[in-house]
Amino acid sequence: MLDIQKNPLRTRQDLVRAAVQLIDPLVSCLTPGKARMIVGEGSAHYSEDVAGMEGFSRVLWALVPMLMGRCPEAEPYWKLWKEGIIHGTDPGHPEYWGGIGNYDQRMVEMAVIGMGLCFVPDRFYGELTAAEQDNLYRWLDQINRYDMPKNNWRYFRILVNIGFMKVGRPVDAQRLTEDLDMMEGHYVGDGWYFDYQTKRDYYTIWGFHYYSLVYAAAMRDQDPERCARFIERARLIAPRFACWFDREGRALAYGRSLTYRFAQGAFWAAMAFAGAETEGLSYGCMKGFLLSNLRSWVKMPIFDRDGVLTVGYGYPNLCMAEGYNAPGSPYWGMKTFLALALPETHPFWQAEEETYAPPAVFLDEQVRLLLTRDAENRQVIAYTAGNHGWEHMHEDEKYEKFAYSTHFAFSVAKEPTTLSKGAFDSMLAVKRRGRDLWHVRSGVDSFSLTPEKVCFSWSPAEGVRIDTVIAPLGMWHVRKHVIRTEEPLEAAEGAFSVRKDWAGSRPCDRIASRLEEGSGFATASGAFGASAIFALTGYAKGEVVSTEPNTNLLYPRCVLPMLRAEIGTGEGVLLCAVYGGAQEDCPHSVPKEVLDLAESL
Repeated sequence: MLDIQKNPLRTRQDLVRAAVQLIDPLVSCLTPGKARMIVGEGSAHYSEDVAGMEGFSRVLWALVPMLMGRCPEAEPYWKLWKEGIIHGTDPGHPEYWGGIGNYDQRMVEMAVIGMGLCFVPDRFYGELTAAEQDNLYRWLDQINRYDMPKNNWRYFRILVNIGFMKVGRPVDAQRLTEDLDMMEGHYVGDGWYFDYQTKRDYYTIWGFHYYSLVYAAAMRDQDPERCARFIERARLIAPRFACWFDREGRALAYGRSLTYRFAQGAFWAAMAFAGAETEGLSYGCMKGFLLSNLRSWVKMPIFDRDGVLTVGYGYPNLCMAEGYNAPGSPYWGMKTFLALALPETHPFWQAEEETYAPPAVFLDEQVRLLLTRDAENRQVIAYTAGNHGWEHMHEDEKYEKFAYSTHFAFSVAKEPTTLSKGAFDSMLAVKRRGRDLWHVRSGVDSFSLTPEKVCFSWSPAEGVRIDTVIAPLGMWHVRKHVIRTEEPLEAAEGAFSVRKDWAGSRPCDRIASRLEEGSGFATASGAFGASAIFALTGYAKGEVVSTEPNTNLLYPRCVLPMLRAEIGTGEGVLLCAVYGGAQEDCPHSVPKEVLDLAESL
């Protein structure tokens, strides 16, 4: 067991120790000039040189707050990373970070240096010689001369420019105003911003809100009205985002960039940093969310043998990654350590951890999610009307599942040729009879949400139209599909994937998970939860599918209860009841109240 996995993570000093435990294995990964960090093999859509610079810079998301909070433990690491900044921005050094271009990944990594200039200018600027200061300014100022996406990236340029402002360097005031106005133009209400097109996901939280709260802390005297808006919007979204967490601090596995893992808790650090305590969400609640989320993560096998973070979610897994996930990318999660900028005497650290009690059912129309939880808050399940885009990998799985869970997470497909390789948990997959490929929801034509149900119309393939209603009741939910098709179809309906639990240590040992299947049901249960699906109308049989390894985000080997059906030309109806529970006990039948709910749809 690694030292960080023994860390109780209860106090400020525990969090300092966690930062050291994460940074220390990376020292040996620095290049001779200290300007890059090479933590492993693998590629992103940018070069290995840029990936090395990315890994280097992301450690600064912890070092900057440690310097702000005067943590002496930061000093030996700052000496190395300062050397890297000096060499990386020196055109005459072999490890120079180079000239950038439009939409360049290095723009992303400039942001934390801008933050260092804002909050610890004596360290990031004052400790450099005049020539080194000029090099740093010229390298960073490239961000003002090139195009970047019209999304959260604009905050990277904002942070660089306000960093220039703090150290008395020329600022591109027009760019700064344009970028700030554009980011405010992404605001849609109830605390939510959209990132790209209409996307609302974690990027609202760890992009728009995190950076805007950092801006509010830096610029409250120079831009008080805008800063007040930023803080008010964060206070609006805080109780909504709180609904994404269960009692263990686990947050919903939903959307892209999940390899950033404990960045899920960074929002709470930024709230405290900006002094944005709000009614119903005290510093004690923020502290509870941040630390419990981090505690939940460090218990998982997310490190390699040296203690270096891996690409993946609950374990190392390149299958679920996006094209911008280089080996050092997971260190974006270091943004959670912003809480270390606050001294021990701050109310955040003086407060006892408090447990927040979200409502049992919460409808957030802005993000198209209907969130439910069990009575003990052991699990959050979110039902979605879809939030599709075409930019990144596995978007159908990351945004278009019928349900997302803090306990079961979800699976990504390796290929849609078989049910095992498709791993279609919380999905209805259809294919034309005798054809090879399964099709799932990939966008909706229309949708509606109420606190009682989610409705949407969709077309998984040409000549097929489906109207779906999903209605939750506790940890049960009912799905009804009215299918109109021009050709006969095969259909497969998935519940939640459950970890395949071995009875012994050898792969040849008997599977200890309890698996049952019959003409109208399929169930799987064990020490890691229970999943069941029961046919009510239209299905032919149930089966438990062993999904392809490394498809589920939390567990490398899983089983998936499914129902199978044959749909003839014309109109057909499928109606089923699905259960997903965090406990081991699995139901053997559908409760009357769930049957009554199904009858009412």
